[in-house]
Amino acid sequence: MRAVLILLTAILAGCTGKPEGVDPVRGFEVERYLGRWHEIARLDHSFERGLTDVTAVYTLRGDGGLDVVNRGFDAAKQEWREAKGRAYFLGDTSVASLKVTFFWPFYGGYHVIALDQAHYRYALVAGPSRDYLWILAREKALPEAVMKKLLDVAQANGFDVKALIRVTHRPY
Repeated sequence: MRAVLILLTAILAGCTGKPEGVDPVRGFEVERYLGRWHEIARLDHSFERGLTDVTAVYTLRGDGGLDVVNRGFDAAKQEWREAKGRAYFLGDTSVASLKVTFFWPFYGGYHVIALDQAHYRYALVAGPSRDYLWILAREKALPEAVMKKLLDVAQANGFDVKALIRVTHRPY
């Protein structure tokens, strides 16, 4: 039984890692990151497939972690879907590297690898592998020059930028 617990712990811990060679942002200020972010683009996965108008809202928890609420509109079902989770820093809070869970005890890595550190208006977020990538922004759209900059960073870090899906946001 002890061997099973050690193996399970090792497997779960491995999901919080980051892609090799990808470095999270340093000088991160979590208070400035809090609030609503719009998903501008993503690598597709079953848990988000078909969703539009996707947002993530981050709020500070009393234990130093973050509450996370992801929300998106499922056009096929004509309904909103929402997932609530928690995130915790993997180390120093000035390094944008966290683990997030929506289904405890399973955690995934959440690593901000590019950020508008002057104004916190856009971010490039990697998961535990190069299969997970999101472009987030405070507004529902980004100028193409900013998109190009973020795509260049993603590509330089080995992500398949041609596979990114641009997320539709209704104007309301």
